[in-house]
Amino acid sequence: MLKKKNLIFLGAPGAGKGTISNVLIAKYGVAHISTGDILRAEVAKGTPAGKEAAVIMKAGKLVPDELVCSMVKNRLAEPDCEKGFILDGFPRTIPQADRLAAVLAELGKEIDYAIYLKVEDEVLLQRLTARLNCRGCDAIYNKLFMPPKTEGICDKCGSELFQRADDSLETAKNRLSVFHQQTQPLIDYYEQRGLLYTCKSTGKDAIVAELAGILE
Repeated sequence: MLKKKNLIFLGAPGAGKGTISNVLIAKYGVAHISTGDILRAEVAKGTPAGKEAAVIMKAGKLVPDELVCSMVKNRLAEPDCEKGFILDGFPRTIPQADRLAAVLAELGKEIDYAIYLKVEDEVLLQRLTARLNCRGCDAIYNKLFMPPKTEGICDKCGSELFQRADDSLETAKNRLSVFHQQTQPLIDYYEQRGLLYTCKSTGKDAIVAELAGILE
């Protein structure tokens, strides 16, 4: 049973936010909320917000915070969020964090922790440049830390594994640079509000055990 159940996950690309989220979802039944998933779902359903977002994205522009937060609010109001939720990849900026706080207040909810999965850049670069993605089920592997049983083949569905273009060394370095520039203010924001928890462990099992100690 979770006592602290409404969470934000902060962490650089390759920090393991998705992996840890999946474990907590399976263990506790909390909802996983990704703005990317929400946008794709709204566009696919053809909702007014989805249609508006589709036009904006087709033009190569960023979806405005107001529209994103409206979608997030609708998602947070769904029944599965009553058991708790993990916000992954949102908020990314201070204005988004302020809007999120207002949305949660309207729903009678609040953030229990902003969990920062802090990993050294050297380790992140190793993870990112050795990462493999499945073309079939989107499973993620790592050549160094979590290789597939058969080279180039997904253990789960048997589809081909590939490396994304944005997992090159140069691109990975740029992604980390952008992360540090954008996210450090957000880390400070939640620390000032007494909501930041910096995870000290490394490795999936150790991280899950540490988080269980503060959430249960």
